[in-house]
Amino acid sequence: MRHGVGTKKLGRTSGHRQAMFRNILMGLFKAQRITTTLDKAKEVRPLAERIVTWGKKDSLHARRMVYRYLPDHVLVKRVFENVAPKFIDRSGGYTRILKLGVRRGDGAEEAILEFVDFTYKAKEKKDAKKKAAKK
Repeated sequence: MRHGVGTKKLGRTSGHRQAMFRNILMGLFKAQRITTTLDKAKEVRPLAERIVTWGKKDSLHARRMVYRYLPDHVLVKRVFENVAPKFIDRSGGYTRILKLGVRRGDGAEEAILEFVDFTYKAKEKKDAKKKAAKK
């Protein structure tokens, strides 16, 4: 029986799994949105929520706890200065998971993990005429 077992192994060793989660978290805090498989998104979501909660308590201990998951000084600074202040009035639920459907290559279910306040900005398409005019 699997009473109280809360995490999926995802077919990886514990060190590989931790490194993968760290990379996903770094991508999430860099871009505010990341596309991954549904199972990975469900496993990373509590870690991202915990990091934002630590970011709301701006203390030395909180910064050290965030460094455990994000070993990049620039990202830790971004968590405490940009991401966490947006959620001061919110007591939880900082991220959302949007299902995309199955991946064509292997049939894995894909999902988008993003912050709740994230607004998608489409890239502007440059016209061929503008390029030709610049040349």
